[in-house]
Amino acid sequence: MRIKVTLACTECKQRNYNSMKNKKNDPDRLEMRKYCKFCRKHTAHKETK
Repeated sequence: MRIKVTLACTECKQRNYNSMKNKKNDPDRLEMRKYCKFCRKHTAHKETK
């Protein structure tokens, strides 16, 4: 039940990362703090469609 998700930066809206998540354990949208090479700093990245 694992699916691929794309993570986008909340500040510049660039789609920087791909990740996997278990839809049964995490039904809501995933959010992580990751490095954005466009902003050149660590920012929150949210799951996109």
